[in-house]
Amino acid sequence: MKKPDDMNFLIVDDMDNMRRSIRAMLKLIKFGKHYFEAVNGREAWSFIDTGDSPIDFIISDYNMPVMSGTELLNKLRASKKWRDVPFLMITANANIGVVAEAAEHEVDGYLTKPFVTGSLEQKIKELLNNANNPSPFAAHLKKARDLAEAGDFDKAAVELTQAIAVNPRSSRPYRELGMIFLKRGNYSKSLAAFQKATSINRIDVTSFHHMGQIYCKLGKINEAMESYTRAMEISPRHFDRAIKFAKLLLENNKKAEAEKVFKLVMRNLTDDFDLKEDIAEICMKNELFVLAVRIYREILKQDPERFYLNRLLGISLYHEGSISEATTILEKAVGKSEEDVELMLYLSRAYIDMGIPMRADKWAAKVVRIDPKNKMAREILDKIG
Repeated sequence: MKKPDDMNFLIVDDMDNMRRSIRAMLKLIKFGKHYFEAVNGREAWSFIDTGDSPIDFIISDYNMPVMSGTELLNKLRASKKWRDVPFLMITANANIGVVAEAAEHEVDGYLTKPFVTGSLEQKIKELLNNANNPSPFAAHLKKARDLAEAGDFDKAAVELTQAIAVNPRSSRPYRELGMIFLKRGNYSKSLAAFQKATSINRIDVTSFHHMGQIYCKLGKINEAMESYTRAMEISPRHFDRAIKFAKLLLENNKKAEAEKVFKLVMRNLTDDFDLKEDIAEICMKNELFVLAVRIYREILKQDPERFYLNRLLGISLYHEGSISEATTILEKAVGKSEEDVELMLYLSRAYIDMGIPMRADKWAAKVVRIDPKNKMAREILDKIG
């Protein structure tokens, strides 16, 4: 690995003053030949993956819009080309969620804001020393990783066993063993390894997540729920993990349990309106209309520009049983799209339910004018007489 003064540093932070401050510190300690900057993880990854200048060291903020520091780290660790680049995470506070999330993606180290030049220098030196002089424990883990990727799981397991002998207090070798057994379909050994990992490290979120997967495959829904809930409590930002679990619950006809998971996600989800829309759509498809209504209301309150969601809110309200409110919202929504046959049919059915046949007739007749062969509209008209 290059010497610090000959390295290309990438500084990733959404705050201009923070990027400038880190750059000034690096220049003061004479670390870095070239400095590059990115305002979020996505921009950083685009630069790394397509840029002509190889990056030797990354200093990244944890909390950023568009793509967070841990999401960037995850992409790096998944890339054979870039996964060994030293990664220093900068955090506003090192709470359990931050530590667990960073550890899950094998962060090399982190610094808590605010920090001084001396602290940055010491941490960079520490990370570079670890990279240049890997411990026996780190060497076994790396060799196990390479063997597992080559498909030699038996030898990989031997390396992980040796890593455990070197450092029996680390959960990581047990977690890696669990993943090897999981790939081989040996659920009992995999589960035992993940359980050992979580007994050593109660915030080993990856192990809790995989335990949830295994329990679900074994049909042990209560145990799966407990494991996934624990994973979300430790690292609530992993919404994709929670949504996958909720979908598994729905596949097993566990609607009440899935609804609890979605509610847990919504408590921790802030301004990701696209993801909120996805969750609401899943709820609608699975007849969780009360929650769908709640989510659509929340989105429209926070982002009124998404007025098109009034359509789905009205439909959800109808199925929820709030017929009168549904008609009010559906009337407004249909005004935005005068050929929305589905909305007109909902309005017609709603007015029948409310005992207002004249309005039901009005909307059913409009549907027939647009689609003369529409069976449902003709049935409504025949019913009204």
